[in-house]
Amino acid sequence: MYLYHFGFSELPFTLTPNTNFYCGLRGHDEALQVLLTALKTGEGFIKVTGEVGTGKTLLCRKLLNEIPDHFATAYIPNPYLPPEELRHAVASELGIEHHAKIDQHQLTREIEKKLLSLNKSGRSVVLIIDEAQALPNESLEALRLLSNLETETRKLVQLVMFGQPELDERLATRELRQLRQRISFSYELETLSEEDLGRYVHHRLQIAGYKGPPLFQPDVIWWLHKGSRGVPRLVNVLCHKMLLLAYGSGQHTLSVKDAKTAIADTEDAIMPKRQDMIWFFAGVLVAAAIAVSLAFLLGWLPV
Repeated sequence: MYLYHFGFSELPFTLTPNTNFYCGLRGHDEALQVLLTALKTGEGFIKVTGEVGTGKTLLCRKLLNEIPDHFATAYIPNPYLPPEELRHAVASELGIEHHAKIDQHQLTREIEKKLLSLNKSGRSVVLIIDEAQALPNESLEALRLLSNLETETRKLVQLVMFGQPELDERLATRELRQLRQRISFSYELETLSEEDLGRYVHHRLQIAGYKGPPLFQPDVIWWLHKGSRGVPRLVNVLCHKMLLLAYGSGQHTLSVKDAKTAIADTEDAIMPKRQDMIWFFAGVLVAAAIAVSLAFLLGWLPV
């Protein structure tokens, strides 16, 4: 494959949410700081939403890595569960033994006992749920009831939900208004700007061990940004295909042609419109004109 062709130590654009490739872009860093601050202040419900492919699962795993040691975490990655199975999943994460053999009433009591025990030992419990938009309404209500567990001074469990925009749509309904009112902190992940996309691509190449000249020139980054709409997952898909194309043709640089081919071959990518390209080339010409004018003014070019 292209691993050795470009001198990578590992593939730079896989779709696995590997925290080693975490880039520290403004939006993701802000979201992480919101989460850590909210958890440290003891807020009950925290929500992070973002479109498909914007890095929610990566941020979720980054949070699990960065969260202070005094937090005990329960992580539910696949929450399409009825309330009964959700409680069993929480019990399993909390280390409650033989939870599968007891009824729901007793299970709830065992969860509360475990939370009280952890609280007395000075630990705070955080339940982190990825893909929260998949939770049935009954399970969302079960989470709300779980969040009711508290001492006189603090909540026994804090909940962090990561989900797609559909989660916000569901929470906006009258049926879930009680849960919506419990959410004290929320953050919406946005897609990457063209500048951030360039940083993101360069960062992943560096982490993958690339040491050669720049692979993605500004014009290629522009095509990537338009084609991917700034969605990191799509950026990874397009970059991977472009590297394959360059490898297949024996090239060590990436071209706009490679970008066009990758975009055309990717179902969710969008080929830039002619008007977009006109504005892009107009911007290039303006930038070139400004550069020449400055060169004359500074005496770098003969009159």
